[in-house]
Amino acid sequence: MINDIITLFPDKHQQYLLSTLSQNWDELEEIRVRIDRPLELVLKTKFLILDKLILTAADGQYILNKLSDFSRYKFEEELRKGYITIAGGHRVGIVGRTVLESGSIKQIQAISSYNIRIAREKIGVANAIIKFLLRGNNYANTLIIGPPQSGKTTLLRDLARLIGTGWGQVPAIKVGIIDERSEIAGSKGGIPHYNVGLRTDILDSCPKSEGMILMIRSMSPEMLIVDEIGSRHDISAIQEAIRSGVNLICSLHSDSYKSTKKRRQFAQLIEEQYFERYLVLDRNKRITVLNQEGREISMNRGMYDELDWGNSLNDSHLLNRM
Repeated sequence: MINDIITLFPDKHQQYLLSTLSQNWDELEEIRVRIDRPLELVLKTKFLILDKLILTAADGQYILNKLSDFSRYKFEEELRKGYITIAGGHRVGIVGRTVLESGSIKQIQAISSYNIRIAREKIGVANAIIKFLLRGNNYANTLIIGPPQSGKTTLLRDLARLIGTGWGQVPAIKVGIIDERSEIAGSKGGIPHYNVGLRTDILDSCPKSEGMILMIRSMSPEMLIVDEIGSRHDISAIQEAIRSGVNLICSLHSDSYKSTKKRRQFAQLIEEQYFERYLVLDRNKRITVLNQEGREISMNRGMYDELDWGNSLNDSHLLNRM
């Protein structure tokens, strides 16, 4: 996985980067490149400024060429949105001088900073949570709430693995992932990089609102999994999916259940109880489980790596129970 990152940089910097990143890989969350300034590593509990590594505008152009496979035109939409997802599900944020058209961003030029966010697979991170989402023979429609870097996508990915493979006495069901930014499954060329379940199908690089309806019509999923909802089109698609009898787990950026409830576009979903469970995360990876009325039903204290997530699950064992 580290090679997915190293190869973005010019050859002259790769050896030093490989040595430095290897020493900090387990703690690494972001690599922030600022043109003509020292490179920064953001770790779990601190940050490091690498004074020996200052990337020039030419180096920045090299990174952009690698990100876009030497075709900016092919990635024009991603560049307009300010990020490109690379192999392994790592998202690279981009800022610089914007070009506007009718008041909206048409493209970003003269890129001055790159933020490489490290995606990680944590098998078992959802083990202790999954039981709270099961209601009778069905999974509850669930909304995962948390700020950036609180672990929403990591949790979604592992929930997909469990639901699409089965766990304990619970059989696998058909899962459809709408992976607009290729972060959940980390697909490259349509092939997932991460374990997202044996009965899971992935619609990659497709807008969420269109993708949910397309997945329902084409693959008849029993569960839809979607990351970072937000637009009114997303909300309409969620309503249509749930009304059609498909269960859904999705996530959004917010710091709390109360803050989410105050946002106009989500008020109807919450008030009409489209969601039966809420998983509220914070930056320390703490999780609070709420019912459909917003009342707490369970709280797990501690970070993902410190929690007792139960025994690791063996896929071949699970197959015998399907």
